Amino acid sequence: MTSTSPWDRLRARSAHWSPTTRGLLWATASGVFFCLLNAVMRALTQELQPFQAQFLRYFFGLLVLLPVLLRRGLGNYLPQRLGGHFARGALHTVGLCLWFVALPRIPLADMTAIGFTTPLFIMLGAYLVFREPMRWERWAGTLVGFAGVMIVVGPQLSGGSGGYHLVMLASAPLFAASFLLTKSLTRTESAGVILVWQSVTVSLLSLPLAIWQWQWLTAWQWAGFALCGLLGSAGHYCVTRSFASADISATQSAKFLDLVWSALMGWLLFTEIPSQSTVLGGVVICAATLWVARRESRGRAAPAARSG
Repeated sequence: MTSTSPWDRLRARSAHWSPTTRGLLWATASGVFFCLLNAVMRALTQELQPFQAQFLRYFFGLLVLLPVLLRRGLGNYLPQRLGGHFARGALHTVGLCLWFVALPRIPLADMTAIGFTTPLFIMLGAYLVFREPMRWERWAGTLVGFAGVMIVVGPQLSGGSGGYHLVMLASAPLFAASFLLTKSLTRTESAGVILVWQSVTVSLLSLPLAIWQWQWLTAWQWAGFALCGLLGSAGHYCVTRSFASADISATQSAKFLDLVWSALMGWLLFTEIPSQSTVLGGVVICAATLWVARRESRGRAAPAARSG
């Protein structure tokens, strides 16, 4: 009798899953990793300058990948579209500059909720650039989810920290453009190549700003950035796999679950108790996510039943 690993058994069980289901699961996994990353980064940026934290986060992401690069050979990670990788890195770097400035000054749940505007820009760009089909379920799910985001964010925008909320909001279209370039790169590049070159380009482009604000780190801070490297690399790998598995617009509804993870992290690590508006918005968002996932699953199953 031959024994199989848990990974092999999981692959066997998931062999019949539709591309949309795979994409949604990869997107959900990326949300968990990124929410953990954001929690650690928020703690670090309360003690360090934001641009230094930005550089170190991606530099450690590259260091985490080095053992894999050396084992598999650097030649396997040479890009076919170097210009595309640097264009994506530039967009992501500018978005990160805005994101890191606002990160230590607003709650984790609010930060995540504002980030939910990114799918709207992604869906619009996917339709305009890639001509992806935009079924009404996807639009409806995203718009209802965005309504839930407004329930969460609305009270904060009228408060004293509204300026930093707007700075965070300004990063959303830049991240959307970066993710659209990622989708384009998946046509010619593997997930590993895209992940490696994101770390390379963002590290290089962030270095000048980091040097300008540099301060020495404690042992705890070095360990924190090493953990961020692991979490960030895992999150971006899952994002890239989700884009390669399904239409980019079909995976965006899973992103709304990030609010649940971020509210939990804020409560556990920063004693940030979610407000009633956050809880209500989270319920609306989760309902929209589950509804879209179910509609997508039925839509895939119907043609398969007719062909059988």
